[in-house]
Amino acid sequence: MAGNRKNELRALFSGNVAPAPGAEHNATSSAEITTLTPAAPAADTPRAASGAIKAMGLSLGSITREAEEARSLREALHQGERVVELDPDLVDASFVGDRLTDGELDDPDFLALGDSIRENGQQSPILVRPHPEKQGRYQTAYGHRRLNAVRSLGIKVKAIVRSLTDDELVLAQGKENAERRNLSFIERALFASALAERGFDRKVIGDALAVQKSELSRLIQVAESVPMAIARAIGPAPKVGRERWMAIGGLLEGEQALQKTQEEIGLRRFLEADSDQRFQFVFARLSRTERQDPAKPEVLTDENGQAFAKLRRDGKSARIEFSANVSPAFVDEAIELLARHHAAFVAARRS
Repeated sequence: MAGNRKNELRALFSGNVAPAPGAEHNATSSAEITTLTPAAPAADTPRAASGAIKAMGLSLGSITREAEEARSLREALHQGERVVELDPDLVDASFVGDRLTDGELDDPDFLALGDSIRENGQQSPILVRPHPEKQGRYQTAYGHRRLNAVRSLGIKVKAIVRSLTDDELVLAQGKENAERRNLSFIERALFASALAERGFDRKVIGDALAVQKSELSRLIQVAESVPMAIARAIGPAPKVGRERWMAIGGLLEGEQALQKTQEEIGLRRFLEADSDQRFQFVFARLSRTERQDPAKPEVLTDENGQAFAKLRRDGKSARIEFSANVSPAFVDEAIELLARHHAAFVAARRS
C-alpha cells in the first residue's frame, strides 16, 4: 500500500509540470504560473525500490500524509486553482510565528526533508496568499519548513496562491502543525498567546490548535508566565509537557528568579545543550534552595576591648566559642555561672 501511494505521489509531482494553456504570467517576473498535470498511471508501474524510499527519508506515516495532500491538491486543481513557482525571497512567513527553532535546528526531520527535495524535487506545494501589505510579495499559510528547505537549496518553491482572510490563514497554519510536525507545548502556548494579543476570537484560536476552551486558557496562562526571551533561549523542549511548563512559570516570579535564569542561560553548558536539557538546567536552577549564609558571630570583649569569645546564632540555636588564649579555669567558671543563671531564669518564669 505504501509503495502504491508513493508511486502515485511521484507520478503527480515528479516533474510533470506543464504550462497551463493560455495561463497568464504573474506581474512579477520571478513568479511563473504553471499547472501540475498528473501522469496517467502505467498498467505495470513497478514498485518503488527500497533505496529510493530510504533516500527520500519518508516513513509510512509521512507517505500517507503526502498522499492525503495529493488528493487535496487534485481537488484544488479541479476547482481551477493553479500551482505556481515562486522565488522564495518573495515569500514571507506567516504574520504570527509558531515555532521556537532557528532554521529548524531542533527539528530532526528537517535535514531529511532537505535531502528529499534535493534528490526528488518538492513533492507537494505550499499554500500562500498575496501579501496584504506588500505589493508583489506573498505570505505563507502552511509549508514553512518546505519553504525554508527550498530556500536553502536555492531553487524556486511550488505554491498554491489563494486569497485568504487572517482567520483562514491561521486555521490553515494550525492544520499544518496538527498533520505534520506537532508543535511542542510551549510553542502552542506562545502561538495561542500571540493570536490572542492580535485580537483573534477565542474560537478561531481553539480551532486552529484543536483544543477546548479550558486547555486554551492554560496555554495562554503559561505563555504569560514565561517571558518570551527565556522561552526562545530554552527552545521548543519537545519532551516537556504542560505540568512542568506550568511549574517553571510559577518559579519565574520575581526579579531574583529572572536574574538566576539569565545567569543560567549565559553558561556554556546551557548553550551547548539540546532544548530539553536547557529546560532542565533552568528548572533545576530555579528549584534549588539557596543556602543562607550564617549570620556573622557576635564578638564578646572584656572591659579592655579584648575579644575572649564569639557568640554564634543559627536559627533557634546558639553557641559560644571561647578564644584559644582563654584560661580553662575561666571556661569552667563560666559554665558554672551559666548553669546557675539558667536555673534562676527558669524558676523566675515559673513563678
